[in-house]
Amino acid sequence: MNQRAAKKPARKQAIQRISISLPRDVYCALDEMVEERGLDNRSKAIAEMISHFALQRREAAEGDPVMAGMIALVYEEARGTLVQRLFELERQHVAEVISSMHVQLENQRRMEVLVVQGPVHVLKEITDKIMACKGVLSCKLTLTDSIIPQVHQKTARLNHL
Repeated sequence: MNQRAAKKPARKQAIQRISISLPRDVYCALDEMVEERGLDNRSKAIAEMISHFALQRREAAEGDPVMAGMIALVYEEARGTLVQRLFELERQHVAEVISSMHVQLENQRRMEVLVVQGPVHVLKEITDKIMACKGVLSCKLTLTDSIIPQVHQKTARLNHL
């Protein structure tokens, strides 16, 4: 690679254009979704759906890839020892739980977001364990096929110590 090319900042991924035909009801549903979500255009909605589908296919094809994501949960903070159990669960998975943030909600509820990275099966296990805790009202894992490189490298070094 020449030095001139190496100094250029990374450019956005090139856009490719396609044309699709949709049944009228699907077309109308797409427009409703674009409007409801406040997206700029249909292309963004379709690209998001395809990316989500491709991520699921990759997960199935690779078996257990390392991915980054977030676990979003809402729970009743006054529910016995629930907060302590959630902290202990995060500590048990310190290699996967990168960061957490919580926000106080009304009616003694709390919303928490955990930034996670690790093998998909472990992230799903963490999510299931959280959901199984009495007082957790909702819990959802959202994944991306991009990873947090610094964390992944640090984790790899720790495993070799």
